[in-house]
Amino acid sequence: MSAALSLRTTAMVSALLALSAAGIAAYAWEDQRWELERRAADLTGGSPSAGREAVLRYGCGSCHSIPGVQRANGLVGPPLGGIANRVYVAGVLQNTPDNLVLWLRDPQGVDPKTAMPSLDVSEDDARHIAAFLYTLK
Repeated sequence: MSAALSLRTTAMVSALLALSAAGIAAYAWEDQRWELERRAADLTGGSPSAGREAVLRYGCGSCHSIPGVQRANGLVGPPLGGIANRVYVAGVLQNTPDNLVLWLRDPQGVDPKTAMPSLDVSEDDARHIAAFLYTLK
């Protein structure tokens, strides 16, 4: 009886430890995510959550694959995952928040040969979209 109780106790302690570790890992991930979103907002002057909504509204996923965005699996433009780590935007502009906003607002003005259409993206929406894109590490 005591051996069975000991095994059951050991199993319960192991399960509690695993749950605690999972909870700590989830908390750390959320904390990192929040910090990443805060830095992106500080860099761009935009809101990553408003940017995610704008990406859906402007239909960016019809041409680009975008991690974490449903049905954003387009194959016309480059995938946008990891854009925060890229050196260039559109292959012609240094990847800075202001250049990304410029590109989003007037891609044809930056590169007349681009396939990316001008969508009349407002300054605010461009800053929000840039903030969201900079969270895609």
